[in-house]
Amino acid sequence: MEAARLEGFLADRDAWRATHCSIGRAMGVVGTRSAMLILREAYYGTTRFDDFAERVGITEAVASARLKELTAEGLFERSPYKEPGQRTRYEYLLTEKGRDLLPAVLALMQWGDKYLHGGRGGPIGMRDDLTGEPVRVEVRSASGREVPLGELRLTPNVSEEAARRSLRR
Repeated sequence: MEAARLEGFLADRDAWRATHCSIGRAMGVVGTRSAMLILREAYYGTTRFDDFAERVGITEAVASARLKELTAEGLFERSPYKEPGQRTRYEYLLTEKGRDLLPAVLALMQWGDKYLHGGRGGPIGMRDDLTGEPVRVEVRSASGREVPLGELRLTPNVSEEAARRSLRR
């Protein structure tokens, strides 16, 4: 079985549990289908409430709840606009924090294209606008080397004692 290599105290998997894991915390922010699809639409250029609800295919109540949550988490900021003769409304604009989720969303799209469309690719391709080359999300080292799962090493980022406190079962 191919797996990442755990280093230091992480190697004893029975001694710790990832209760404050970054993946778990991130899923707490964007872990609903509607949240991910709202982000998808924002990456495609959607900014207005009614458009999010319609394009994602969710009720206004769900759109309102998700946009409120994503805004509270700092992924969107609200910006007022007013059409002639109408009341002031708000657009939802991606923040840096929201834009930084793009690789994760594109990785899900890439996975779906490969495994849920019979390897034929999905309905939308990703290309570099300047070169026209296909774009892929990959795990690479800082030097640019592609790192497969079996060559990935996970190391503690904090002292062993601090990590044990945060990873305690």
